[in-house]
Amino acid sequence: MGGGMGGGRGGFRGVDESAQRKLNAEAPRISGLGARVMTLFQAYRTRILFTGVLVVVGAAIAVIPPLIVQRIFDDALFPVAGGGPHIDLLIWLVVIMVALFLFSAALGVAQTWLTSTVGNSVTGDLRVRLFEHLQAMELGFFTRTKTGVIQSRLQNDVGGVSGVLTNTVTSILGNVVTVIASLVAMILIDWRLTLIAVILMPFLVIVQRRVGQVRARIAGETQESLSELTSITQETLSVSGMLLSKSFNRQRTESERYQAENRNQVKLQVRRAMSGQGFFAVVQVLMASVPAVIYLVSGYLIAGGAGAITAGTVVAFTTVQARLLQPLMGLMRVSLDLQTSSALFARIFEYLDLVPEIEDAPDAISVRDAPGPRGRIEFADVVFRYPDASPDARPTLQGISFVAEPGQHVAFVGPSGAGKTTVLYLAPRLYEVHGGAVLFAGADVRTLTQESIIDDVGIVSQETYLFHATIRENLLYAKPEATEEELIAACTAANIHHIIVGFEHGYDTVVGERGYRLSGGEKQRIAIARVLLKDPPVLLLDEATSALDTVSERVVQVALDEAARGRTTLSIAHRLSTVMGADVIHVLEAGQIVESGTHAELLARGGLYAELAAEQVAASQVLATETAVEQAVTGGAAAALTERRADRAPVDSAGADAVAALTAAVPLLNTPRADARVYPDES
Repeated sequence: MGGGMGGGRGGFRGVDESAQRKLNAEAPRISGLGARVMTLFQAYRTRILFTGVLVVVGAAIAVIPPLIVQRIFDDALFPVAGGGPHIDLLIWLVVIMVALFLFSAALGVAQTWLTSTVGNSVTGDLRVRLFEHLQAMELGFFTRTKTGVIQSRLQNDVGGVSGVLTNTVTSILGNVVTVIASLVAMILIDWRLTLIAVILMPFLVIVQRRVGQVRARIAGETQESLSELTSITQETLSVSGMLLSKSFNRQRTESERYQAENRNQVKLQVRRAMSGQGFFAVVQVLMASVPAVIYLVSGYLIAGGAGAITAGTVVAFTTVQARLLQPLMGLMRVSLDLQTSSALFARIFEYLDLVPEIEDAPDAISVRDAPGPRGRIEFADVVFRYPDASPDARPTLQGISFVAEPGQHVAFVGPSGAGKTTVLYLAPRLYEVHGGAVLFAGADVRTLTQESIIDDVGIVSQETYLFHATIRENLLYAKPEATEEELIAACTAANIHHIIVGFEHGYDTVVGERGYRLSGGEKQRIAIARVLLKDPPVLLLDEATSALDTVSERVVQVALDEAARGRTTLSIAHRLSTVMGADVIHVLEAGQIVESGTHAELLARGGLYAELAAEQVAASQVLATETAVEQAVTGGAAAALTERRADRAPVDSAGADAVAALTAAVPLLNTPRADARVYPDES
């Protein structure tokens, strides 16, 4: 508590002041910060006012007991007028003194409850407000911002806000009242002794402050060391870290790294314990010296007859004087505390002031109210450049136009960086186009509500994300109200139900961190089942099988084909085997569609698609199963491929043998596929 009978505690203690001031200086500048902070506490202004009253009353009461002590000594125990102790008066004074202690303690409890309630309520409100605001930010914000920075705003900065009210404000108010009341009481007791105490007090405060700075600096180094130990623990003992260390047999190295940092931590802890011992000795001497000097001066005053100084006066005065140290220390840090509080709020408001690049128009409508059929997607001369790209850089997409009719499977292929994934991100308006338009169900996506667009879209990406929860909980993320029958139907369609029921706990099996207890194919099929449970009219497949082996790819591809049935499907893939059955394939290169057609048509043209097919055929026999491949190899397409490749790569490059590899693959038509041998048809 700031204030109270002890008083003196500040808002942000145990920190390296120079480091904290440097951190505060790096905080953003927010106009009208004070007024905006006040609005956060507006809903709790009655409690805050009452808290302030309690702080003032508690700080004022804290200096009354020393005055009673003076009366106890001079009037009850050792009456100045002579005679024995006045027991009746002594009893009353002691009762009053104890009652003040009880009342002060009750005030302290009430103050702590009020400040804790208000401070944590404001913190909770602010944390939820910031979290919801971040949820509304566009995808691009998270791709260019470190996750740790976002977490720091939510945890560290918002968490520190509660200290502004619970510590900083009450501390400043309580310390001011305590110092003023103590000085008034000291003057009332004896103004001459007050002069002596005031002269000596600054030396004591300065030395004490120096000790705190030294210990805070070492405490900062200790915290950094603890953070490093935590980082090593997280990196090494996570599933990925443990797999990495075991696969390279580096457990001993990791242990040595941990031991080295642990030894550093031990040294810092010892330094922290021993730091400032000399300063503390000086502080102890000064703290003991102030009362001693007062005793000495009192003796001279009594001997010189310069005024009536009684034993009660001396005891009461030294008691009040002892209460001045901590409040004065706290007031010396007022500037830093207020600066730190402002920096915390500034960093929070910086994020709250971020304006999402993608927001619903005031008159936005639902997809259900759009003029076209649900599931129809159209790109009309779309131009797009990522926000962090330089102004003179080539657009990621330029002049992209195509139409995906309801129930149609449209695939996108092309070299890495051609813009395939960007097309999928633009379809549900995860990014905003810079030119042209994306139409969803016949309406520009900018005229539709984002929520209704996402409700109509299911996404299966290459990197499946599963929560550290049960299979059931991961599935219900798509549809919390789904029944057991719906879960089973979705998993059956995704070709994963028979595997799930084979687990000991079935659908209540915990998948582990990021699904590490499952194979890649199992995770992908659960992700597909999750989308099927959502049952959207549009399906976006972002290289959903590229990380799988051939056998797993075939099983997952069957599940994907089932998921795509009756839905508009946009898919991208590096493995052309996964898009051969698409209704139309668009080939992207340098952000433009350079070819469009079916698998057979594109092979026959001998363009970029045929070249990509030739480069992959050596590693995959799937492409060689089509008659069109044989025709492309034996016909004029081979010459076209050779001519096209001459403009792209040296004759002796890996791509130069693409046609030869494609030709060599044709005899493999009669060889059973590997996945067919491992996974025979269930029929």
